[in-house]
Amino acid sequence: MNDWVDSTVGGVTEYQRAGGTPLATVPHFYGGDISFVTIEDITRSGRYLDRTDRTLSATGLRGSAAWLLKDEHVLYSMYATVGKPIINRISCATNQAIIALKPAANIDLKFLYYQLLFVRPDVYKYTAQTTQSNLNARVVREIPIRYPRSRADQAQIVKVLDCLDDAIEQTEALIEKHQQIKAGLMHDLFTCGVLPGGLLRPPPSAAPGSYQSSVLGPLPRHWSASTLRSCLSEGASNGIYKPPHLIGRGTLLIGQTALTEDRSVDPRLARRATVSSQDLRRFGLAAGDILIARVFATVEGVGRPALLPELGEPAVFESNMMRLRVNSSTIRPRLLFEWLKADVSRRHIAGRANASNQVSVNQGVLYPLPVPVPPLDEQDRMLVRIDAADARRAADLATLSQLRAQKLGLMQDLLTGKVRVPERTAAAVHA
Repeated sequence: MNDWVDSTVGGVTEYQRAGGTPLATVPHFYGGDISFVTIEDITRSGRYLDRTDRTLSATGLRGSAAWLLKDEHVLYSMYATVGKPIINRISCATNQAIIALKPAANIDLKFLYYQLLFVRPDVYKYTAQTTQSNLNARVVREIPIRYPRSRADQAQIVKVLDCLDDAIEQTEALIEKHQQIKAGLMHDLFTCGVLPGGLLRPPPSAAPGSYQSSVLGPLPRHWSASTLRSCLSEGASNGIYKPPHLIGRGTLLIGQTALTEDRSVDPRLARRATVSSQDLRRFGLAAGDILIARVFATVEGVGRPALLPELGEPAVFESNMMRLRVNSSTIRPRLLFEWLKADVSRRHIAGRANASNQVSVNQGVLYPLPVPVPPLDEQDRMLVRIDAADARRAADLATLSQLRAQKLGLMQDLLTGKVRVPERTAAAVHA
């Protein structure tokens, strides 16, 4: 369209300037009142940068290539989280992995942000393939940017996309809130349990006679303080399986790459292996099995559980996982899965993990884990409360997915000039 201009980042910015890092060996360079932006700050943030983990002193700023950004810029990551833009809403300095872009008069700052976000999937072809893919200032200046000549048209596009981003951020905040609510619920459930009427049992402070002492602290009477080993089926080959090296066809092979965000399994992400019928009998997976990340790069990741759904076909597991087959006459698999995700379990596992080149756990670490075991009817009542909390989160996640898909489609239409936004439409969306 002739009312759109094909340009580059260099053509739509007054300057492009990276920062620097003061010497880490000089303590008084740090800890001042100047916010210091690193890649980690950009990675965790959304549209805007409002805080940083680290700060510089005025001496540190003067003693390095870092410089002070007093007003809003588009900050653009050149290393690690390559090609992610963000707008700083605070005065700050950046390190050398981030380049600050000052929009010229012909382009709106937020429009530049959205264009850089839109073209990000194509940025990797411009990176230098060294030990990791990086950009440099010259390459950033040459990144293609397309924009309407009219600043008013740019503003209309920004209004629509801003409105969607507001909705996305509100939904993300709601998901985080419900996650915190569930964490509190899990603490209450595993401490107090649920009475036949569906209400939480009064806490030990209010009804001390309803509780007993245990290695886990006060537990409701009629509960038992068991161990993970006692919750598993006796006849199953719980533990490690080393599948054959031949990969590519045959039986589903479940590893960490097949695990979803909610710690279930997506068979489409699994690999395949040629497995003997004997191995399949001994190490085959079934719905309700729990897979544990036996080996992981970090303490935070090792020992994390995944609950197996009905897979629809035979499957085994990779050697970086450990299978736990739950004795469902003792504890519901879903409840044990939730306990393995709880903070107290995570602390137990992390504190006993073997940390060498990679962090690992084994049966000696996992089997002694204390597990509270209520009567089965009470477990079922607890699961009703857990299901309700998970249903709220699932609804929020579905909304978030829809909003993100809508944003992606609108970016494709609006940021290429394929669809023009009438002013009244933008106003209605923004309202």
